[in-house]
Amino acid sequence: MGGVSTGTVLLAEPRGYCAGVDRAVVAVERALEHYDETIYVRHEIVHNKFVVDRLKEKGAVFVEEVDEIPEGSLVIFSAHGISPKVREMAEERNLRTIDATCPLVTKVHKEAVRFARQDYDILLVGHEGHEEVEGTAGEAPEHVQIVNSPDDVHKVTVRDPERVVWLSQTTLSVDETMETVDKLRERFPTLQSPPSDDICYATQNRQVAIKKIAPDADLVLVVGSPNSSNSVRLMEVAKEAGAKASHRIDSVHELQEEWFEGVETVGVTSGASVPDVLVQQLLNVLAERGYGDVKPVRTATEDLMFSLPRELRQEMKNRGATDSRKKPTGESATAES
Repeated sequence: MGGVSTGTVLLAEPRGYCAGVDRAVVAVERALEHYDETIYVRHEIVHNKFVVDRLKEKGAVFVEEVDEIPEGSLVIFSAHGISPKVREMAEERNLRTIDATCPLVTKVHKEAVRFARQDYDILLVGHEGHEEVEGTAGEAPEHVQIVNSPDDVHKVTVRDPERVVWLSQTTLSVDETMETVDKLRERFPTLQSPPSDDICYATQNRQVAIKKIAPDADLVLVVGSPNSSNSVRLMEVAKEAGAKASHRIDSVHELQEEWFEGVETVGVTSGASVPDVLVQQLLNVLAERGYGDVKPVRTATEDLMFSLPRELRQEMKNRGATDSRKKPTGESATAES
């Protein structure tokens, strides 16, 4: 492969794994180590092909629905969250569960329950069919309407315009969400906002970082799987922020020769469910192509860490094991599930 000899890489920081993804992936790894039985996982634990394939190799069995799991077995729920209906189905099959739902997603679930109790119409900004949206909507199906985009705002109907609130999928683009919310507020001027930002800190941080890089990049490469909402969003945010071209790749095998024609500066980032080994592979390939001058661009420092799921912590404690993850430095570095 040919390439320029003095090419530059602008490397986004932060990028890759967020606290919720780390917690979920490690939960499966620890369960495989500490339980002497088959570990089932409902849906992909996180939206990344490499991670899922690696866990399959270690013995995890991924299923779409709990009715595929033998009664009495152990199942881990993915980081995206589940609806009460799924939980009930698991109970009916006497499944033992480890809930790896990201605590930030759980927060949105609790908001949906609370506003439904107060008899609000809940406008959930998110993508219909996404696991997270299905889980959140399932908390209060009679009260929730999904709003996919600003173009859907005109279809929304509510019972009382004075009792309407918006919530959102955590992995959306901040700009995309607020564009939809602004249009909703034009229709419903007293539309309430959630008590805190629903857009996850990691999603926001990664978008801020790529916005910083994009104007100076001839090409932006986003490492992430096609079903990873936040990875797809990063690619779109890069284009909107001024990148001349932007592509999402699952791995270095998807790189296209023509992308590099006339390119001197490459921006690199990765979605929140992407292990850094995939980014390092990309940097190695870029160096071989002549893009060896790597300049990190940091816009935030992340030190949040979530405790492993309660059920798993208890099992590990019973076996004399502890959470061996390297603790980040900084105040409030850990958080309970």
